[in-house]
Amino acid sequence: MVTLTDTYEVVVVGGGAAGLSAALVLGRARRRTLVVDAGEPRNAPAAHMQGFLSRDGMAPAEFLAVGREEIARYGVELVRDRAVGATKDGADGADGFTVTLAGGRTVRARQLVVATGLKDELPPVPGVAERFGRDVLHCPYCHGWEVRDQAFGVLATTPMSVHQALMVTQWSKDVTLFLHEVEETELTDDDLRRLTAAGVRVVPGEVAGLRIEDDRLTGVRLAEGTVHDREALFVAPRPVPRNDLFRELGAALTETPFGAYPVIDERGLTTVPGLWAAGNASGFAEQVVNAASRGYRAGAAINGELLFADLDAAARA
Repeated sequence: MVTLTDTYEVVVVGGGAAGLSAALVLGRARRRTLVVDAGEPRNAPAAHMQGFLSRDGMAPAEFLAVGREEIARYGVELVRDRAVGATKDGADGADGFTVTLAGGRTVRARQLVVATGLKDELPPVPGVAERFGRDVLHCPYCHGWEVRDQAFGVLATTPMSVHQALMVTQWSKDVTLFLHEVEETELTDDDLRRLTAAGVRVVPGEVAGLRIEDDRLTGVRLAEGTVHDREALFVAPRPVPRNDLFRELGAALTETPFGAYPVIDERGLTTVPGLWAAGNASGFAEQVVNAASRGYRAGAAINGELLFADLDAAARA
């Protein structure tokens, strides 16, 4: 294997909405930029994405394909590969970063954007992973309209699932909360009052699987054998942030109920100079439109950082 070394002003790790948006801004600013894309977008299971003004209903794969075409117009390079390691060059990254790719290539960058997102770890209930993004869903803002007024189920994996059950009543008044991994005693008095007020039925017991007929969800089966007719099932995947590069480079992380994410300022700069976070790499709740915005903001800030660093160096010389 031949190892190549290339130098860029900015390397963006992650080719989703956040990474492509940052690359678009940087390319238009005439910065030599490389996007490293492993091709694993979080929303790949979904047939469409919603809530992105002017792109509502667009297929995620089509959205990313258009984004790749756009960055190419401005000379941004894209490589299908995975970043498997990174080191700081100079004191705390003062001289940039070296990124090692799975394919053996090594690239250097003055500034590094990590937009690797996160992975959704689904509850190990038979049928859930196979139907995820179709009639097993997680975000009512993303999918609620498409399944409105159907019979909903909500699979409880933590007491926080009560919040999800209450939220989805905005899209259907026929909602059943399957406690699954939650004991009835874990529900607070406020939980019970709100569930009653919203008309949500609460069913205790473990969920053993789904009933699928004619390639669609028709019911939820409990371990004791009862099947409840349902047409859509909402779940709360456990988010697993792809934060290895932040850890390796020594960025401060903050623990949340949804995983560990880097400490960043309003622009996306981490505690390591020159290291930026965007999209779901910076937080759990970033939808596609928010991720694109985060990427744009980081790209613009990086261009300013590079510009004034070069001007200050020239002034000192």
